[in-house]
Amino acid sequence: MPKFLTIGYGDEAGYEKTPASLRDAAHAADADLQRRGAMIAMARTPVQVRNTEAKGVTTAGGPFMTSALPVAGFAVIEAADLDEAIAIAARAPCAVCHGVVEVWPLEL
Repeated sequence: MPKFLTIGYGDEAGYEKTPASLRDAAHAADADLQRRGAMIAMARTPVQVRNTEAKGVTTAGGPFMTSALPVAGFAVIEAADLDEAIAIAARAPCAVCHGVVEVWPLEL
């Protein structure tokens, strides 16, 4: 079955202004995905890694990419196709709580 990477963006203000019943339903949808084998994780502070031309590793703290909302989490999900992956992502907390979720088809 095809796999997809989802990246959720959202902040606490958007989360808090969403009715609790909607937040709870979104978290229940995530829990159901995890029970069915999806890997779901909250994002923490990233580290940038470079090894230009294999001449030495350098690191820098913080994200390389920028967005209006912070990265909140990631998931690797399985879906029959992109439409199903979008339907799954639409139930995620970030999509429901005033954030956004990107869906990236993976080529394995």
